Amino acid sequence: MPVPVAPGRWPVLGHTPAMLRRRFRFTSSLHTHGDVVRIYLGPMETYFLTSPELTHQVLVTDGGSFRKGAMFEKFRPLIGNGLAFADGAFHLRQRRLMQPAFHRDTIARHTEIMARAAAGLIRTWRPGEVREADHDMQALAVGIVGEALFSTELGKAAIEEARRSIPVIVKYGMIRVLAPTFVEKLPIPANRRFDDAIDRMRAIVLELIEDWRAEQADHGDLLSMLLLARDAETGEGMTDQQVHDEVITLLTAGIETSALALSWLFHEIAQNPEVEQKLHDEVDEVLGGRQVTAGDVPQLVYTRQIINEVLRVYPIWILMRRVIKEVELGDVRLPPGSEVIVSPHAMHFDPRFHDHPERFDPGRWTGERAKNLPRGAYVPFGAGTHQCIGNSFAITEITIVVATIAAKWRLVPVPGKPVRVRYTTTAYPSRLPMTVVPRDR
Repeated sequence: MPVPVAPGRWPVLGHTPAMLRRRFRFTSSLHTHGDVVRIYLGPMETYFLTSPELTHQVLVTDGGSFRKGAMFEKFRPLIGNGLAFADGAFHLRQRRLMQPAFHRDTIARHTEIMARAAAGLIRTWRPGEVREADHDMQALAVGIVGEALFSTELGKAAIEEARRSIPVIVKYGMIRVLAPTFVEKLPIPANRRFDDAIDRMRAIVLELIEDWRAEQADHGDLLSMLLLARDAETGEGMTDQQVHDEVITLLTAGIETSALALSWLFHEIAQNPEVEQKLHDEVDEVLGGRQVTAGDVPQLVYTRQIINEVLRVYPIWILMRRVIKEVELGDVRLPPGSEVIVSPHAMHFDPRFHDHPERFDPGRWTGERAKNLPRGAYVPFGAGTHQCIGNSFAITEITIVVATIAAKWRLVPVPGKPVRVRYTTTAYPSRLPMTVVPRDR
């Protein structure tokens, strides 16, 4: 069956200009052309899926018929072969080795770091002060992930380098992935900034690993867990390079996910006073004025609904997979080597599955409304064996931070300072100035 080609294809560059210029608007419109639509990244042909059934098939049901696609291959030499980029038997081995670091008991131990970091941030606020909320949330996320990873003195330097370099890596990484290969070889400022950031992070993480190997001490942090992990079948651990790759992956994925979710969450509740009031009521009832703990997280039900809605509205843009054995997607049969794209954002904004998708509505995550959602229509962390291993850590972190801040403060938009969205792998606020106001309880 012939597969329709998306409109807006350029000679040589394909649909890359349309994707970089229109981003979410381009991919969210593709469902009008069919369940499978051809788009070209430069000269490379890809198949974009627009139905939750096919999304679930690729990520879960027939996940064994796919490997990470061209996007991940272009990232891998830059970021390393961490869990987010690994495939096949190596991926399964790495996931087994890393799983204990993300067990619920381990995450529960880190909630003290999360609460302490959030409390430390709000102690620096002054009533009526205008803060760049997105900067605060990113600094907070760096501090939390960094302290969870590195507990030594050298780790503090790594955390500071992460503050400097991780935003650069994320910002310019997607441009490299979508652009034709020759672009990454051009001597332009964006390429130099990206390469320099990668080199700085690589150097300091490898220094940390070397320092740990020399000391051979368990510091109770995630780095120690990665270095001490042993394969149950072979007894082998990770090499220094493997540990480095996993650390870089955790930093890039963990910091941006939490920082953006927190930034957009406070932006959204400020636009929706009823949502904000229900959040405050729940936090007051559950915490009663004390510091939030791991045991409180399951009780913060409405808080979790708000988080779910933020992750729906501001998810990752696209994921790529490569067919490794012939597969049938709907009426389309794809041979090995075919590149497939699924889009969490397109799924989350499809009006066929989400009523009024442009509306911020935490209530959609209650009762039957949530239960009736098709599999594949909500995939903020991916799905299947490649689902983000840190999803529970991120949800817990966001919950702890939101409860800590909402118990004492409101963040209010600054009049005359509209928030605009800029796009890379996901939606970023152009800037997010907000006035911090003590709660009147």
